[in-house]
Amino acid sequence: MFLQWLLEGGHGPNASDELMLFRRSDGAVSGVVAFGTQLVLAADDDATIDAFAIATRRHRGLRGFVGPVASVSRLWERVRDWHPPPAIVRACQPLYVLEGEPRAPLAADVRPATAADAELVAEHSAQMMIGELGYDPRVARAGFIAGVRHQIEAGNWWVWTVDGRIRFQCSVGARSRHTAQIQGVWTPPSERGRGYATAALGAIAHHLLERFPTLSLYVNDFNGAAIALYERLGFVRHGALATYLFP
Repeated sequence: MFLQWLLEGGHGPNASDELMLFRRSDGAVSGVVAFGTQLVLAADDDATIDAFAIATRRHRGLRGFVGPVASVSRLWERVRDWHPPPAIVRACQPLYVLEGEPRAPLAADVRPATAADAELVAEHSAQMMIGELGYDPRVARAGFIAGVRHQIEAGNWWVWTVDGRIRFQCSVGARSRHTAQIQGVWTPPSERGRGYATAALGAIAHHLLERFPTLSLYVNDFNGAAIALYERLGFVRHGALATYLFP
């Protein structure tokens, strides 16, 4: 999804992202990889992955590898002798796609976030990353809040707020003519167990499907509550990704 977005002219979070294609001897493209803050990979065969592994030597300091499970696993096997070991491995992250209307009514007063929401959105986004990745991005990454502000200005963050508090939030990441990727799905712990996520994500999906033919997202396989939410709304599993995160 992210790679398709780049190929269609989208811009990743890093302006210096390098996009590389691999062609077989017959001229057919058998893979594409993006080198930026992280490596994002798609490849049809082992020879293509091996070529990308060689190219990875020129890109030190990557924060992560992301791609289909088998491809990322092989890439790691090819670079592990010289690459720093990962701090976190998410070995299976099911990829889900929503085609057609979500199985939820327009029951939540969701809206695109505004500049006035930026500090609140950044705070909750940081809480999510602390819980999932074990670090606070406000400390580890300069410009985190500025990045949130930029995405809000671009219309990519959605929120449901009540009395000045976040009840639910998510954002739209990569997008193409085929789909838009939902990410940053978050319900504050104090608001969970009340059906808010179902109502909010369902309503946001209704709005997004006015602009995109399908929606997609991926999730850690151990996050049973999130998987249940997505399947309840009508998302269907289409494969799985893996993520290797480095210190």
